[in-house]
Amino acid sequence: MEAKKVLIIEDEKPISDIVKFNLSKEGFETEAAYDGGVGLEMALKNDPDLVLLDVMLPTMDGFEICKRIREKSNVPIIILTAKEEEVDKVLGLELGADDYITKPFGLRELIARVKANIRRTGMSDIVGADPANVKEFESITIDTNRYEARKHGVPLELTLREFELLKYLAEREDKVYSREQLLEDVWGYEYYGDIRTVDVTVRRLREKLEDDSSDPKYVLTKRGVGYYFHRS
Repeated sequence: MEAKKVLIIEDEKPISDIVKFNLSKEGFETEAAYDGGVGLEMALKNDPDLVLLDVMLPTMDGFEICKRIREKSNVPIIILTAKEEEVDKVLGLELGADDYITKPFGLRELIARVKANIRRTGMSDIVGADPANVKEFESITIDTNRYEARKHGVPLELTLREFELLKYLAEREDKVYSREQLLEDVWGYEYYGDIRTVDVTVRRLREKLEDDSSDPKYVLTKRGVGYYFHRS
């Protein structure tokens, strides 16, 4: 099996070197950029399987890089940030990052999250032929063969994480799931950090899926409990 490629965009070389060494021990192919502009170019040209992206970088910050990558690619992005402010974490997710880890981070946690995100990406490459895997809900069609969702026949530009969340909830109609359970089942790892990760992903999904994201028809909230999918 071909080794999965991780691009590390991190200007602190000691941190980058430690991450590279440990990911290499786990069988990943790694490459590094120490400058924002160079990192963006590598992300768009070298087709990595995952990007580890620091926020504070020379020439271009991680938020801008994340935004530009998302304009071209749905590659999983994990934001690395030393900042504790809630707004910085949320901004990364709003711009399309799949996850974030706050420095200083444990290498075991980092490797677990890298593996989980790449495993989810690999699932999207498995294309079946079973028409039963195509689910229709009024204007929404979810094709789990192709990892594609359509609205009125038009493909929705969902990230892998957004599609995984939609697929998971739609396959379990009207069953309510807590944020912690969604992190474990959809993100693919035990709950480590902020449940805001789920809230922001739900908000982004609603903006693309719903006619009115402030009054959703499909992805609904059970106050004090969690989220569920309802066949409108």
